[in-house]
Amino acid sequence: MGTSSTRKWAAAALTSAALVGGLLAAPATAHAEGDFYTPPALEQGGSPGDILRSEPSDLAIRVPTGDGVFPAQGTRLLYRSNNAKGAPNAVSGTYLEPSTVWNGEGPRPLVAVAVGTHGQGDQCAPSRNLGALVQYNPPLDLFTEYELLSINALLLQGIAVVVTDYDGLGTPGHHTYVNRAAEAYAVLDSVRAALNLPGTSLTPDSPVGLYGYSQGGGASGAAAELAPTYAPELNLKGAYVGAPPADLLATLKQIDGTLLTGAVGYTINGLIEAYPEIRSEVEAEINDRGRAMLAAVANQCVPETVATLAFQRTEDFTRTGEPLDVVVGRLPQVQKAIDEQRIGRLTPQIPVLLQHGTQDDTVPYGQGRQLALDWCDNGATVQFDANLTPPILPGFVINHAVPLLTGLPNAVQYLDARLRDAPAPSNCGAF
Repeated sequence: MGTSSTRKWAAAALTSAALVGGLLAAPATAHAEGDFYTPPALEQGGSPGDILRSEPSDLAIRVPTGDGVFPAQGTRLLYRSNNAKGAPNAVSGTYLEPSTVWNGEGPRPLVAVAVGTHGQGDQCAPSRNLGALVQYNPPLDLFTEYELLSINALLLQGIAVVVTDYDGLGTPGHHTYVNRAAEAYAVLDSVRAALNLPGTSLTPDSPVGLYGYSQGGGASGAAAELAPTYAPELNLKGAYVGAPPADLLATLKQIDGTLLTGAVGYTINGLIEAYPEIRSEVEAEINDRGRAMLAAVANQCVPETVATLAFQRTEDFTRTGEPLDVVVGRLPQVQKAIDEQRIGRLTPQIPVLLQHGTQDDTVPYGQGRQLALDWCDNGATVQFDANLTPPILPGFVINHAVPLLTGLPNAVQYLDARLRDAPAPSNCGAF
């Protein structure tokens, strides 16, 4: 990474640390909790990306300047999208207009940030958490917006950012966690909504990038695959796909008995929300403890889920005492729903940087590498980077979190270069 890029990254890291740490604190503006997230009736003839509602959304930590607010002025959005089965829905999110000038040629670019796992309760939605340093409801409901580091790193390059809340996170219904189609639609339609928002520095020709890690990596990868057919008009230039759960069943098996066992509950709730036809199969296989777990995590953010379910095993929640992956093996409708979440059967038409830790204890490394191979075999331009951090306390998610942080400078630099139309690297055939 060059000297200029290093300085920019250092500035981004320092600013984000200050923002998260409260060194530049300013009072947050209260937002409308209930009515904003309750969507109006979706009229016939509307289009994905139509803005249904918007309001100012100040970042919790910000600095007034002569030209506005540093690092960005936010706008909370409620926009039209589609759910997992292609039916119209409403999704919330946030657009961030940076105070830093874009120093590249052409119009200011936009990056859609697809966030990692936040939880399943409405209070976990990014648009609710960007306006406060910490959300806390006693005794265990605690959350802080950890994606501020990546968001601020992009804003400080002069890149506008839009952050989707995903289907059902903030808005009515269960969040359809790690659902391939619903997340891809929410991400791509957040871009459309940002471009439709009046009063921004964006233009219809603004170059667009996709960014995501973990759950967000799956969403970014799925959006890159589906964009050619779902949103062909967008001026997409590249995608960062970090540690994507491309093979959902393998990921569920990996997290069983770890710090993130409770994310299995998010997944089951999300599958039932998206595919109600599987409800009877699922309910026939879970016990009372399993039902209580699903009801609890539906209203939790990650810290509370970790505090209450860490290192428990899915066999404790099933009728037969078998782990989830064994139970799924005899449930054809559930198998079909899980199989529909597979990423890699379509081909991105934009360059992709795919990063994955070799010792990832949450999303198995093999599925990230296989996704890169699948895309390469289909002719995509892929740069695959393996993070070689040695194993540290397996099961504690450390080897999933560390590559998120160490890969961030490369990811931002990669997208910045794509947005400037620099030639994209590829190491297909070399990994």
